[in-house]
Amino acid sequence: GHGHRVALLLEMRPEFFHHYLALNALGVGIVPINPDYRHDEMLYQMSHAEAELVVCVSNRVDDLARVGEDRRRESGQALPVVDAFALPQALPRPSSPAPRNDAPGLSSEAGLLYTSGTTGRPKGCILTNFYYLNAGAEYAAQTGLVTVRHGQERFYNPLPLFHMNHQAVTATCAMQTANCLVLTERFSPQRWWPEVVESQATIIHYLGLVAPTLLNQPVTDLERQHRVRFGVGAGIEPALHDAFEARFGFPMVEVWGMTETGRVFWNGHEPRRTETRAFGLATPTLEARVVDERDRPVADGVEGELVVRHSVETPRHGFFSGYLKNAAATEAAWHGGWFHTGDVVTRDALGMHYFVDRKKNIIRRSGENIAAAEIEAVLQAHEQVAQVAVIAVKDEVREEEVFACIVPMPGVTPDAALADDIFAWANARLAYYKPPGWLLFLASLPTTGTQKVQKTQIFPAGDDPRQRPGVFDLRARKKRAT
Repeated sequence: GHGHRVALLLEMRPEFFHHYLALNALGVGIVPINPDYRHDEMLYQMSHAEAELVVCVSNRVDDLARVGEDRRRESGQALPVVDAFALPQALPRPSSPAPRNDAPGLSSEAGLLYTSGTTGRPKGCILTNFYYLNAGAEYAAQTGLVTVRHGQERFYNPLPLFHMNHQAVTATCAMQTANCLVLTERFSPQRWWPEVVESQATIIHYLGLVAPTLLNQPVTDLERQHRVRFGVGAGIEPALHDAFEARFGFPMVEVWGMTETGRVFWNGHEPRRTETRAFGLATPTLEARVVDERDRPVADGVEGELVVRHSVETPRHGFFSGYLKNAAATEAAWHGGWFHTGDVVTRDALGMHYFVDRKKNIIRRSGENIAAAEIEAVLQAHEQVAQVAVIAVKDEVREEEVFACIVPMPGVTPDAALADDIFAWANARLAYYKPPGWLLFLASLPTTGTQKVQKTQIFPAGDDPRQRPGVFDLRARKKRAT
Protein backbone atom coordinates (compact mmCIF):
# COMPACT_ATOMS: atom_id res chain seq x y z
CA GLY A 1 0.00 0.00 0.00
CA HIS A 2 0.81 3.67 -0.15
CA GLY A 3 4.02 4.39 1.76
CA HIS A 4 5.33 0.82 1.99
CA ARG A 5 8.69 -0.13 0.48
CA VAL A 6 9.55 -3.21 -1.58
CA ALA A 7 13.11 -4.16 -2.44
CA LEU A 8 14.03 -5.31 -5.94
CA LEU A 9 17.06 -7.38 -6.91
CA LEU A 10 16.28 -7.88 -10.57
CA GLU A 11 19.58 -6.89 -12.17
CA MET A 12 19.31 -5.40 -15.68
CA ARG A 13 16.09 -7.18 -16.66
CA PRO A 14 12.75 -6.01 -18.08
CA GLU A 15 11.12 -7.51 -14.99
CA PHE A 16 12.62 -4.65 -12.99
CA PHE A 17 10.27 -2.27 -14.78
CA HIS A 18 7.28 -4.61 -14.51
CA HIS A 19 7.52 -4.60 -10.72
CA TYR A 20 8.71 -0.99 -10.40
CA LEU A 21 5.74 0.41 -12.32
CA ALA A 22 3.19 -1.92 -10.73
CA LEU A 23 4.41 -0.96 -7.26
CA ASN A 24 4.46 2.71 -8.22
CA ALA A 25 0.78 2.51 -9.16
CA LEU A 26 0.10 1.33 -5.59
CA GLY A 27 2.12 4.14 -4.07
CA VAL A 28 4.85 1.70 -3.01
CA GLY A 29 8.44 2.91 -3.13
CA ILE A 30 11.12 0.60 -4.50
CA VAL A 31 14.50 -0.10 -2.90
CA PRO A 32 16.82 -1.38 -5.65
CA ILE A 33 19.54 -3.74 -4.39
CA ASN A 34 23.02 -3.76 -5.90
CA PRO A 35 23.49 -7.38 -7.09
CA ASP A 36 27.13 -7.23 -6.00
CA TYR A 37 26.24 -6.57 -2.36
CA ARG A 38 27.31 -9.16 0.18
CA HIS A 39 25.21 -10.37 3.10
CA ASP A 40 26.12 -7.62 5.59
CA GLU A 41 25.53 -4.86 3.06
CA MET A 42 22.10 -6.20 2.13
CA LEU A 43 21.20 -6.70 5.77
CA TYR A 44 22.02 -3.08 6.55
CA GLN A 45 20.02 -1.83 3.55
CA MET A 46 16.96 -4.00 4.25
CA SER A 47 16.97 -3.11 7.94
CA HIS A 48 17.48 0.59 7.36
CA ALA A 49 14.82 0.79 4.63
CA GLU A 50 12.38 -1.43 6.57
CA ALA A 51 11.38 -3.10 3.32
CA GLU A 52 8.18 -5.16 3.55
CA LEU A 53 9.14 -7.57 0.79
CA VAL A 54 11.93 -8.52 -1.59
CA VAL A 55 11.36 -9.52 -5.21
CA CYS A 56 14.48 -11.06 -6.69
CA VAL A 57 15.98 -13.27 -9.36
CA SER A 58 15.79 -17.00 -8.70
CA ASN A 59 19.46 -17.58 -7.88
CA ARG A 60 19.42 -14.96 -5.09
CA VAL A 61 16.33 -16.14 -3.20
CA ASP A 62 18.38 -18.11 -0.68
CA ASP A 63 20.78 -15.20 -0.13
CA LEU A 64 17.92 -12.82 0.64
CA ALA A 65 16.20 -15.43 2.81
CA ARG A 66 19.30 -15.52 5.03
CA VAL A 67 19.22 -11.72 5.16
CA GLY A 68 15.60 -11.96 6.25
CA GLU A 69 16.42 -14.46 8.97
CA ASP A 70 19.08 -12.15 10.40
CA ARG A 71 16.77 -9.14 10.23
CA ARG A 72 14.07 -11.03 12.11
CA ARG A 73 16.58 -11.95 14.82
CA GLU A 74 17.83 -8.36 15.10
CA SER A 75 14.59 -6.38 14.85
CA GLY A 76 11.73 -8.84 14.92
CA GLN A 77 10.57 -7.74 11.46
CA ALA A 78 10.17 -10.48 8.89
CA LEU A 79 11.40 -10.05 5.33
CA PRO A 80 9.44 -12.25 2.90
CA VAL A 81 11.30 -13.07 -0.32
CA VAL A 82 9.52 -13.70 -3.62
CA ASP A 83 11.05 -15.27 -6.72
CA ALA A 84 10.18 -12.96 -9.62
CA PHE A 85 10.12 -15.96 -11.96
CA ALA A 86 7.95 -18.19 -9.76
CA LEU A 87 5.43 -15.79 -8.30
CA PRO A 88 3.06 -17.21 -5.65
CA GLN A 89 -0.72 -17.01 -6.02
CA ALA A 90 -0.77 -14.28 -3.37
CA LEU A 91 1.87 -12.04 -1.88
CA PRO A 92 2.68 -12.17 1.84
CA ARG A 93 0.76 -9.67 3.93
CA PRO A 94 2.77 -6.63 5.08
CA SER A 95 3.89 -6.46 8.69
CA SER A 96 2.00 -3.21 9.24
CA PRO A 97 -0.78 -1.20 7.58
CA ALA A 98 0.16 1.16 4.76
CA PRO A 99 1.57 4.38 6.26
CA ARG A 100 -0.68 6.54 4.04
CA ASN A 101 -4.36 6.17 3.18
CA ASP A 102 -4.54 8.87 0.49
CA ALA A 103 -4.07 8.39 -3.24
CA PRO A 104 -0.50 8.34 -4.57
CA GLY A 105 0.65 11.66 -6.01
CA LEU A 106 3.67 13.75 -6.92
CA SER A 107 4.90 13.82 -3.32
CA SER A 108 4.74 10.05 -2.87
CA GLU A 109 8.03 8.21 -2.45
CA ALA A 110 8.86 6.39 -5.68
CA GLY A 111 12.32 5.14 -4.81
CA LEU A 112 14.89 4.90 -2.06
CA LEU A 113 18.34 4.92 -3.63
CA TYR A 114 21.43 4.41 -1.51
CA THR A 115 24.45 6.59 -2.08
CA SER A 116 27.84 6.32 -0.42
CA GLY A 117 28.28 8.61 2.56
CA THR A 118 31.46 9.96 4.11
CA THR A 119 30.88 8.46 7.55
CA GLY A 120 30.59 4.78 6.72
CA ARG A 121 27.28 3.25 5.74
CA PRO A 122 25.45 4.43 2.61
CA LYS A 123 22.64 6.95 3.07
CA GLY A 124 19.15 6.34 1.69
CA CYS A 125 17.99 9.16 -0.59
CA ILE A 126 14.22 9.56 -0.58
CA LEU A 127 13.04 10.28 -4.13
CA THR A 128 9.47 11.26 -5.00
CA ASN A 129 7.38 10.81 -8.10
CA PHE A 130 8.03 14.46 -8.89
CA TYR A 131 11.78 13.88 -8.61
CA TYR A 132 11.58 11.13 -11.25
CA LEU A 133 9.27 13.03 -13.58
CA ASN A 134 11.35 16.18 -13.31
CA ALA A 135 14.62 14.29 -13.90
CA GLY A 136 13.28 12.75 -17.10
CA ALA A 137 11.76 16.02 -18.29
CA GLU A 138 15.05 17.86 -17.76
CA TYR A 139 16.81 15.33 -20.01
CA ALA A 140 14.07 15.58 -22.65
CA ALA A 141 14.26 19.38 -22.64
CA GLN A 142 17.97 19.64 -23.49
CA THR A 143 19.11 21.46 -26.61
CA GLY A 144 22.32 21.64 -28.61
CA LEU A 145 24.10 18.32 -29.05
CA VAL A 146 21.79 16.64 -26.54
CA THR A 147 18.41 16.59 -28.25
CA VAL A 148 15.99 13.75 -27.61
CA ARG A 149 13.59 13.18 -30.52
CA HIS A 150 10.09 11.92 -29.71
CA GLY A 151 9.64 8.27 -30.69
CA GLN A 152 12.94 8.04 -32.57
CA GLU A 153 15.61 7.22 -29.97
CA ARG A 154 17.08 4.05 -28.53
CA PHE A 155 19.02 4.60 -25.29
CA TYR A 156 21.88 2.18 -24.62
CA ASN A 157 22.83 2.65 -20.97
CA PRO A 158 25.18 0.10 -19.33
CA LEU A 159 24.91 1.80 -15.94
CA PRO A 160 22.98 -0.26 -13.36
CA LEU A 161 19.30 0.25 -12.58
CA PHE A 162 20.07 0.95 -8.93
CA HIS A 163 21.71 4.24 -10.03
CA MET A 164 19.77 7.46 -10.63
CA ASN A 165 21.44 7.94 -14.03
CA HIS A 166 19.71 4.95 -15.56
CA GLN A 167 16.60 4.44 -13.46
CA ALA A 168 15.52 8.02 -12.72
CA VAL A 169 16.97 10.08 -15.58
CA THR A 170 17.31 7.86 -18.65
CA ALA A 171 14.41 5.45 -18.13
CA THR A 172 11.97 8.21 -17.18
CA CYS A 173 13.02 10.28 -20.19
CA ALA A 174 12.53 7.26 -22.45
CA MET A 175 9.01 6.75 -21.12
CA GLN A 176 8.12 10.44 -21.37
CA THR A 177 9.33 10.67 -24.97
CA ALA A 178 7.91 7.35 -26.26
CA ASN A 179 11.39 6.00 -26.84
CA CYS A 180 13.18 2.67 -26.41
CA LEU A 181 15.50 1.64 -23.58
CA VAL A 182 18.09 -1.02 -24.44
CA LEU A 183 19.13 -3.14 -21.46
CA THR A 184 22.55 -4.74 -21.34
CA GLU A 185 24.02 -6.81 -18.52
CA ARG A 186 26.88 -4.38 -17.89
CA PHE A 187 29.63 -2.64 -19.82
CA SER A 188 31.69 -5.10 -21.87
CA PRO A 189 34.22 -3.97 -24.50
CA GLN A 190 33.64 -7.19 -26.44
CA ARG A 191 29.86 -6.79 -26.51
CA TRP A 192 29.73 -3.01 -26.82
CA TRP A 193 29.79 -2.51 -30.58
CA PRO A 194 27.84 -5.69 -31.50
CA GLU A 195 25.07 -4.66 -29.09
CA VAL A 196 25.12 -0.97 -30.02
CA VAL A 197 24.91 -1.82 -33.72
CA GLU A 198 22.36 -4.64 -33.42
CA SER A 199 20.07 -2.63 -31.13
CA GLN A 200 20.34 0.42 -33.44
CA ALA A 201 21.10 2.58 -30.42
CA THR A 202 21.05 6.32 -31.09
CA ILE A 203 22.12 7.59 -27.64
CA ILE A 204 24.69 5.89 -25.42
CA HIS A 205 25.66 6.51 -21.80
CA TYR A 206 29.19 6.02 -20.57
CA LEU A 207 31.53 5.97 -17.60
CA GLY A 208 35.12 7.16 -17.59
CA LEU A 209 36.48 3.67 -18.24
CA VAL A 210 34.51 3.26 -21.48
CA ALA A 211 36.73 5.56 -23.55
CA PRO A 212 40.17 4.08 -22.75
CA THR A 213 38.83 0.54 -22.88
CA LEU A 214 37.24 0.94 -26.31
CA LEU A 215 40.20 2.87 -27.67
CA ASN A 216 42.46 -0.01 -26.65
CA GLN A 217 40.40 -2.52 -28.65
CA PRO A 218 41.43 -3.50 -32.19
CA VAL A 219 39.74 -1.52 -34.97
CA THR A 220 36.61 -3.27 -36.29
CA ASP A 221 34.13 -2.49 -39.05
CA LEU A 222 31.29 -2.42 -36.49
CA GLU A 223 32.65 0.62 -34.69
CA ARG A 224 31.61 2.88 -37.60
CA GLN A 225 28.37 1.05 -38.52
CA HIS A 226 26.41 2.38 -35.56
CA ARG A 227 23.63 4.97 -35.48
CA VAL A 228 24.78 6.75 -32.32
CA ARG A 229 24.07 10.50 -32.37
CA PHE A 230 25.83 11.35 -29.09
CA GLY A 231 27.05 9.93 -25.82
CA VAL A 232 26.28 11.21 -22.31
CA GLY A 233 28.46 10.53 -19.29
CA ALA A 234 31.18 11.65 -16.95
CA GLY A 235 34.83 11.02 -16.29
CA ILE A 236 36.35 10.73 -19.76
CA GLU A 237 40.00 11.71 -19.62
CA PRO A 238 40.50 15.00 -21.50
CA ALA A 239 43.50 13.56 -23.34
CA LEU A 240 41.26 10.84 -24.81
CA HIS A 241 38.19 12.90 -25.58
CA ASP A 242 39.04 14.11 -29.07
CA ALA A 243 40.65 10.80 -30.02
CA PHE A 244 37.47 8.93 -29.09
CA GLU A 245 35.22 11.24 -31.07
CA ALA A 246 37.51 11.16 -34.11
CA ARG A 247 37.71 7.37 -34.17
CA PHE A 248 34.08 6.49 -33.43
CA GLY A 249 32.32 9.44 -35.02
CA PHE A 250 30.04 10.98 -32.40
CA PRO A 251 30.35 13.59 -29.62
CA MET A 252 30.74 12.57 -25.98
CA VAL A 253 28.94 15.10 -23.76
CA GLU A 254 30.30 15.41 -20.23
CA VAL A 255 27.74 15.98 -17.48
CA TRP A 256 27.71 16.36 -13.71
CA GLY A 257 25.03 15.24 -11.28
CA MET A 258 24.30 13.46 -8.02
CA THR A 259 21.48 11.30 -6.72
CA GLU A 260 20.55 14.17 -4.45
CA THR A 261 20.25 16.79 -7.22
CA GLY A 262 17.78 15.07 -9.54
CA ARG A 263 19.18 16.79 -12.61
CA VAL A 264 22.57 17.43 -14.15
CA PHE A 265 24.80 20.04 -15.76
CA TRP A 266 25.35 19.40 -19.47
CA ASN A 267 28.37 20.42 -21.53
CA GLY A 268 26.39 19.96 -24.71
CA HIS A 269 26.75 23.24 -26.59
CA GLU A 270 29.52 24.18 -28.98
CA PRO A 271 32.23 25.22 -28.59
CA ARG A 272 32.95 22.53 -26.01
CA ARG A 273 36.12 22.38 -23.92
CA THR A 274 37.01 18.74 -24.54
CA GLU A 275 40.65 19.25 -23.50
CA THR A 276 39.55 20.00 -19.93
CA ARG A 277 37.21 18.54 -17.33
CA ALA A 278 34.47 21.03 -18.23
CA PHE A 279 31.01 19.79 -17.28
CA GLY A 280 28.61 22.63 -18.00
CA LEU A 281 26.98 25.91 -17.11
CA ALA A 282 24.38 26.71 -14.50
CA THR A 283 20.83 26.46 -15.88
CA PRO A 284 17.48 28.13 -15.16
CA THR A 285 16.58 25.14 -12.98
CA LEU A 286 19.97 24.51 -11.38
CA GLU A 287 21.78 27.50 -9.96
CA ALA A 288 25.40 27.09 -8.90
CA ARG A 289 28.08 28.79 -6.85
CA VAL A 290 31.70 28.00 -6.08
CA VAL A 291 32.41 28.81 -2.43
CA ASP A 292 35.20 28.66 0.13
CA GLU A 293 35.12 26.84 3.48
CA ARG A 294 32.99 29.65 4.94
CA ASP A 295 30.47 29.51 2.06
CA ARG A 296 31.71 32.77 0.55
CA PRO A 297 31.75 32.89 -3.27
CA VAL A 298 35.25 32.69 -4.73
CA ALA A 299 36.59 34.50 -7.76
CA ASP A 300 36.60 32.94 -11.22
CA GLY A 301 39.47 30.51 -11.61
CA VAL A 302 39.75 29.87 -7.87
CA GLU A 303 39.07 26.39 -6.54
CA GLY A 304 36.13 25.94 -4.20
CA GLU A 305 33.21 23.68 -3.35
CA LEU A 306 30.33 23.46 -5.80
CA VAL A 307 26.98 24.29 -4.18
CA VAL A 308 23.69 24.12 -6.07
CA ARG A 309 19.97 24.85 -5.71
CA HIS A 310 16.87 25.24 -7.85
CA SER A 311 16.27 28.90 -6.97
CA VAL A 312 16.31 31.24 -4.00
CA GLU A 313 12.51 30.92 -3.66
CA THR A 314 12.40 27.11 -3.90
CA PRO A 315 15.94 25.84 -3.35
CA ARG A 316 14.99 22.15 -2.97
CA HIS A 317 12.53 21.94 -5.87
CA GLY A 318 13.24 18.72 -7.80
CA PHE A 319 15.96 17.58 -5.40
CA PHE A 320 15.82 14.51 -3.15
CA SER A 321 13.45 14.81 -0.18
CA GLY A 322 16.11 13.98 2.37
CA TYR A 323 18.24 11.19 3.80
CA LEU A 324 16.10 8.50 5.41
CA LYS A 325 16.30 8.59 9.22
CA ASN A 326 19.03 11.23 9.06
CA ALA A 327 17.52 14.69 9.25
CA ALA A 328 20.78 16.07 10.64
CA ALA A 329 22.74 15.01 7.56
CA THR A 330 20.00 16.40 5.30
CA GLU A 331 20.08 19.81 6.95
CA ALA A 332 23.89 19.84 7.09
CA ALA A 333 24.01 19.28 3.32
CA TRP A 334 21.54 22.15 2.81
CA HIS A 335 23.01 24.71 5.20
CA GLY A 336 22.77 28.24 3.93
CA GLY A 337 20.04 27.34 1.44
CA TRP A 338 22.40 25.60 -0.99
CA PHE A 339 23.08 21.89 -1.41
CA HIS A 340 26.76 21.24 -0.71
CA THR A 341 28.07 18.71 -3.21
CA GLY A 342 31.47 18.05 -1.70
CA ASP A 343 33.08 18.45 -5.14
CA VAL A 344 35.91 20.90 -5.68
CA VAL A 345 35.57 22.83 -8.95
CA THR A 346 36.53 26.07 -10.66
CA ARG A 347 34.43 28.37 -12.82
CA ASP A 348 35.63 30.59 -15.65
CA ALA A 349 34.44 34.07 -16.66
CA LEU A 350 31.82 32.58 -19.00
CA GLY A 351 30.32 30.47 -16.22
CA MET A 352 31.71 27.11 -17.36
CA HIS A 353 32.49 24.75 -14.47
CA TYR A 354 35.54 22.47 -14.34
CA PHE A 355 35.89 19.47 -12.08
CA VAL A 356 39.02 19.43 -9.89
CA ASP A 357 38.64 16.81 -7.15
CA ARG A 358 36.31 15.43 -4.48
CA LYS A 359 36.25 17.15 -1.16
CA LYS A 360 34.50 14.20 0.41
CA ASN A 361 36.36 11.09 1.39
CA ILE A 362 35.00 9.19 -1.57
CA ILE A 363 36.75 6.86 -3.98
CA ARG A 364 35.25 6.69 -7.46
CA ARG A 365 35.99 3.38 -9.14
CA SER A 366 34.41 2.53 -12.50
CA GLY A 367 31.45 4.77 -11.76
CA GLU A 368 30.91 3.43 -8.23
CA ASN A 369 31.20 5.83 -5.32
CA ILE A 370 32.96 4.04 -2.46
CA ALA A 371 33.09 5.49 1.04
CA ALA A 372 36.57 5.03 2.47
CA ALA A 373 35.11 4.97 5.98
CA GLU A 374 33.01 1.92 5.17
CA ILE A 375 36.07 -0.03 4.00
CA GLU A 376 38.10 1.17 6.99
CA ALA A 377 35.43 -0.11 9.36
CA VAL A 378 35.61 -3.59 7.83
CA LEU A 379 39.42 -3.72 7.74
CA GLN A 380 39.70 -2.41 11.29
CA ALA A 381 37.62 -5.36 12.50
CA HIS A 382 40.33 -7.79 11.36
CA GLU A 383 42.05 -9.08 14.49
CA GLN A 384 45.55 -8.49 13.10
CA VAL A 385 44.96 -4.85 12.04
CA ALA A 386 45.92 -2.12 14.51
CA GLN A 387 45.29 0.94 12.33
CA VAL A 388 44.00 1.52 8.83
CA ALA A 389 43.60 4.40 6.41
CA VAL A 390 41.96 4.00 3.02
CA ILE A 391 42.69 6.49 0.26
CA ALA A 392 42.10 6.80 -3.47
CA VAL A 393 44.90 6.31 -5.97
CA LYS A 394 44.82 6.87 -9.69
CA ASP A 395 43.90 3.94 -11.89
CA GLU A 396 44.53 4.11 -15.63
CA VAL A 397 41.41 2.08 -16.46
CA ARG A 398 38.95 2.56 -13.59
CA GLU A 399 39.66 6.21 -12.76
CA GLU A 400 40.51 5.45 -9.12
CA GLU A 401 41.32 2.38 -7.04
CA VAL A 402 41.10 1.60 -3.33
CA PHE A 403 44.46 1.82 -1.54
CA ALA A 404 44.68 0.54 2.04
CA CYS A 405 47.46 1.62 4.41
CA ILE A 406 47.59 -0.82 7.30
CA VAL A 407 49.51 -0.90 10.56
CA PRO A 408 49.57 -4.52 11.80
CA MET A 409 49.08 -5.46 15.43
CA PRO A 410 52.30 -5.77 17.47
CA GLY A 411 54.13 -9.00 16.77
CA VAL A 412 52.30 -9.66 13.49
CA THR A 413 54.47 -10.19 10.43
CA PRO A 414 53.47 -7.88 7.55
CA ASP A 415 53.89 -10.35 4.71
CA ALA A 416 52.03 -11.60 1.63
CA ALA A 417 50.08 -14.15 3.68
CA LEU A 418 48.71 -11.37 5.89
CA ALA A 419 47.84 -9.24 2.86
CA ASP A 420 45.96 -12.18 1.33
CA ASP A 421 44.10 -12.84 4.56
CA ILE A 422 43.07 -9.19 4.97
CA PHE A 423 41.86 -9.04 1.38
CA ALA A 424 39.83 -12.24 1.82
CA TRP A 425 38.33 -10.78 5.01
CA ALA A 426 37.20 -7.65 3.19
CA ASN A 427 36.08 -9.49 0.07
CA ALA A 428 33.75 -11.71 2.12
CA ARG A 429 32.03 -8.64 3.61
CA LEU A 430 31.99 -6.07 0.83
CA ALA A 431 30.89 -5.86 -2.78
CA TYR A 432 33.68 -7.00 -5.08
CA TYR A 433 34.72 -3.47 -6.09
CA LYS A 434 35.20 -2.19 -2.52
CA PRO A 435 38.09 -4.28 -1.07
CA PRO A 436 41.58 -2.80 -1.47
CA GLY A 437 43.13 -3.09 -4.90
CA TRP A 438 46.43 -2.03 -3.33
CA LEU A 439 47.66 -2.72 0.18
CA LEU A 440 50.72 -1.37 1.97
CA PHE A 441 51.89 -2.18 5.48
CA LEU A 442 53.27 0.77 7.45
CA ALA A 443 54.86 1.04 10.87
CA SER A 444 52.58 3.95 11.84
CA LEU A 445 50.12 6.50 10.50
CA PRO A 446 50.33 10.26 11.07
CA THR A 447 47.62 11.46 13.46
CA THR A 448 46.34 14.69 14.97
CA GLY A 449 46.25 15.50 18.67
CA THR A 450 42.84 13.82 18.82
CA GLN A 451 44.22 10.70 17.12
CA LYS A 452 42.52 11.32 13.81
CA VAL A 453 44.55 9.97 10.91
CA GLN A 454 45.96 12.71 8.69
CA LYS A 455 45.62 11.04 5.32
CA THR A 456 47.19 13.91 3.41
CA GLN A 457 50.43 13.41 5.33
CA ILE A 458 50.81 9.66 4.77
CA PHE A 459 52.64 10.25 1.50
CA PRO A 460 54.51 13.32 0.25
CA ALA A 461 52.74 15.50 -2.30
CA GLY A 462 53.19 14.13 -5.80
CA ASP A 463 54.21 10.70 -4.54
CA ASP A 464 52.56 7.68 -6.18
CA PRO A 465 51.81 5.17 -3.38
CA ARG A 466 51.55 2.38 -5.95
CA GLN A 467 55.31 2.64 -6.50
CA ARG A 468 56.22 2.18 -2.84
CA PRO A 469 58.48 -0.81 -2.00
CA GLY A 470 56.51 -3.67 -0.50
CA VAL A 471 53.12 -2.64 -1.88
CA PHE A 472 50.77 -5.51 -2.74
CA ASP A 473 48.80 -5.34 -5.99
CA LEU A 474 45.50 -7.14 -5.32
CA ARG A 475 43.50 -5.78 -8.25
CA ALA A 476 43.32 -9.10 -10.10
CA ARG A 477 41.46 -10.61 -7.14
CA LYS A 478 38.60 -8.10 -7.34
CA LYS A 479 36.10 -10.13 -9.33
CA ARG A 480 32.35 -10.49 -9.39
CA ALA A 481 31.03 -13.69 -7.85
CA THR A 482 30.07 -16.20 -10.54
